[in-house]
Amino acid sequence: MFKYLRYGVFKHIVYGMALSLALATGGANAQPFVFTAIPDEDETRLQERFDIVADYLSEELDVDVRYVPVKSYAAAVSAFRNNQVQLAWFGAVSGVQARELVPGSRALAQGEEDAEFRTYFIANRETGLERGDTLPEDLRGKTFTFGSKGSTSGRLIPEYHIRDQFGESPDNVFSRVGYAGNHSRTMALVESGAYQVGAVNFAAWEKDAESGAVDTDRVHVIWETPPFTNYQWTIRGDVDQRYGDGFMERVKQALLDMDDPDLLASFPRRGFIPVDNEDYDIIREMGRELDLID
Repeated sequence: MFKYLRYGVFKHIVYGMALSLALATGGANAQPFVFTAIPDEDETRLQERFDIVADYLSEELDVDVRYVPVKSYAAAVSAFRNNQVQLAWFGAVSGVQARELVPGSRALAQGEEDAEFRTYFIANRETGLERGDTLPEDLRGKTFTFGSKGSTSGRLIPEYHIRDQFGESPDNVFSRVGYAGNHSRTMALVESGAYQVGAVNFAAWEKDAESGAVDTDRVHVIWETPPFTNYQWTIRGDVDQRYGDGFMERVKQALLDMDDPDLLASFPRRGFIPVDNEDYDIIREMGRELDLID
């Protein structure tokens, strides 16, 4: 087994050298097409999901496509800005941030569910909080965790509704406010009681509740937000110059044609639909109000 481990390390070293050479020489045909995704779930899940996306895109585009993970939402935006990646699966806020940093960049496609996304407020059952049509006044004084500081469904949208409901910042509403870093971690923290209440994206919750990854006897949904537009694939505006005329449209079509049930289930999404930059104007305005977008 040690022989294969050594071979795997050697293979990754060789690939790294080849990638550096391709980027240095600037040859369009030699360069891999690299994408990333915001780390909204644990790294193992993301690797499984996006490795098969990379395989699919490689076949559809007839180019070497690679997925590279990042450690934070800000790192995903920075990688896009610095041209370390040319495509990214962003949330609404991170997508707006990235497109404003790289002129000409475009939102290409979103999941069918992303046109009417929702955030769930979840609570540990020991709080006694029940599901209702509004955020309950009894949230005051509880401990609360957002997801990542740059998350749309885990930060921007829940904070917007907290401020709208209570007329105060989360720091004034709750006894303690935290940032879990991703939706998987938010669910785990609320389930354990480390935080009494939290905010997660509805797709992550429903996926984990169905699989048993979250114990719904210990944590449950107490309120869901009105719908908003969220995740999308965003591509740099200079890809046609780098990979050939019409490449951007080919990527868009490949994303829209993604119909393998196993691949879609990993998101989870029913399929992908076209989207434009302008569809995120309301997110830009909300983000500016909360100083998440310059």
